[in-house]
Amino acid sequence: MTTSHQPQDRYKAVWLIFFVLGLGTLIPWNFFMTATLYFTNRLDLSQNTSSVTDRSSEDTEASPAPTVSLPERSSLSAIFNNVMTLCAMLPLLLFTCLNSFLHQRIPQSVRVLGSLVAILLVFLITAVLVKVEMSALSFFIITMIKIVLINSFGAILQASLFGLAGVLPANYTAPIMSGQGLAGFFTSVAMICAIASGSELSESAFGYFITACAVVILAIVCYLALPRLEFYRYYLQLNLEGPSEQETKLDLISKGEEPRGGREESGVPAPSSPPISKKHSIKAILKSISVLALSVCFIFTVTIGLFPAVTAEVKSSIAGTSAWNSYFIPVACFLNFNVFDWLGRSLTAICMWESQTS
Repeated sequence: MTTSHQPQDRYKAVWLIFFVLGLGTLIPWNFFMTATLYFTNRLDLSQNTSSVTDRSSEDTEASPAPTVSLPERSSLSAIFNNVMTLCAMLPLLLFTCLNSFLHQRIPQSVRVLGSLVAILLVFLITAVLVKVEMSALSFFIITMIKIVLINSFGAILQASLFGLAGVLPANYTAPIMSGQGLAGFFTSVAMICAIASGSELSESAFGYFITACAVVILAIVCYLALPRLEFYRYYLQLNLEGPSEQETKLDLISKGEEPRGGREESGVPAPSSPPISKKHSIKAILKSISVLALSVCFIFTVTIGLFPAVTAEVKSSIAGTSAWNSYFIPVACFLNFNVFDWLGRSLTAICMWESQTS
């Protein structure tokens, strides 16, 4: 196909939309993950939100450093990070695999919009529950159910977006990856800013979840705007019809002739073209990507096994009662991990190892 027929991505609009959609896939989980101090402190206190607010206010007034004095850990608080990781990763794995079958039965728009709306509703409920009193056990169970729901819908959303980017040129998977990396970096910086401001835990958590709602709404708006862009419509139609048929239509239109459909309507049969196979065996696809898939699987097994369940429990041996004690986990655990995660994802747009032809 000649490049003169291909529309351009004006103002990088499609690229930016996929970047925002990538941001929307992981920012919900990252906000939950970095808000562990709020969740564990509320479980430890086993009281209503106002008790958490009073305790945080007293600690802030007593010391110039923005530290939070935590009570003795409860059993639910001690296992929170481990259970949270299990409730997040198991549904993520299950629904990522199920999406291979769901995409044949559920339209893509339903999967993407449905997942975004479901995640938005979960975060709205989470923001409301910040102000609602409940027992520690009830709060723990409801929180884990929300984590399961967010990661289940997040898995469907993420897999659907990569399938959506698959109809575009290969470099349009990079903005999704970069947006996902920025999600972790953004939430880590937000966590550090909340600590530096000395704000109460409940208020910081409420702001966290409302911000996540705003990002998800932005992702919904961007997805609804995507079909209006000529660049996206062109490649979507190209994927549906096949390159040869699309090229023939564009050539006929450029010459002022009717495309194949017009000739058929006037009684002249269109020349037959060999059917393009659209069905691919899942087994054959898995076999062709087995080496790379296993590599990614092993990397994530180690990474997710340690972060955040283990790394979030590490304590500084030199911080003592200094201000660094409050910043150690946000900086050494979350910010450090997410900065290099973002760099690694973004570098795929610049360099590739090994090459595509290897």
